[in-house]
Amino acid sequence: MPAEVGDKAPDFTLRSHTGEDITLSQYLGQKNVVLQTHVMSFTGG
Repeated sequence: MPAEVGDKAPDFTLRSHTGEDITLSQYLGQKNVVLQTHVMSFTGG
């Protein structure tokens, strides 16, 4: 089922550009969280 506007995001973990694991729940209580991705950056594709 797709997310709807206003839905809470599920907790997830991604690796940062520095190799650090970042988990969404680390930012619980913050007013805003922005997720920025660069698809295929630095992959030569």
